[in-house]
Amino acid sequence: MGYSGLHETPNFCSGTLKKGARGSGGRAALQRRLRPAPIPDTSGKRPWTVPAPKIAQSLGCASQTVRNAIHAFNERGLDVLVPGSSRPKRIHAAFGEGDSEALKELLHRSPREFGKQTSLWTLKDAAQVSFEEGLTDRRVSGETIRATLARLGVRWERAKRWIESPDPQYARKKGLSGG
Repeated sequence: MGYSGLHETPNFCSGTLKKGARGSGGRAALQRRLRPAPIPDTSGKRPWTVPAPKIAQSLGCASQTVRNAIHAFNERGLDVLVPGSSRPKRIHAAFGEGDSEALKELLHRSPREFGKQTSLWTLKDAAQVSFEEGLTDRRVSGETIRATLARLGVRWERAKRWIESPDPQYARKKGLSGG
């Protein structure tokens, strides 16, 4: 009896569950396809000698994905089929606690003090200046600045430009001063 094309175990697919399956249907479709397959007649050979590229081709994934799945199966057994969390195991904060407070103080100063052509902070400018001032070890994104401020309880809102007259009597005329 020849090799039927059905592999010894569909558990090789499980590595693609962790990394994200390619093709139509994604994770859910791949989980539906995971069914026990009959073990082919190996005629005295080890049943696990099917090369990873051949398995990968039949599954429609990369051969390294198959190798990763085999290693994961060897380490954890059938538990590799249970979908795990996609959240990172640890998160590296770009700003330490003291640096977060320094960022907050930095944003209370004018961007012009740091050579910017505007008087309004943008997230991009704040990220660049925080790197230049040594608050971070590497350049960060504007989203990192926003998330750091959110951790401190500060909501970032788009800066608004207010029309003000250069007239020295502007405040008196508009009734803004108590004089």
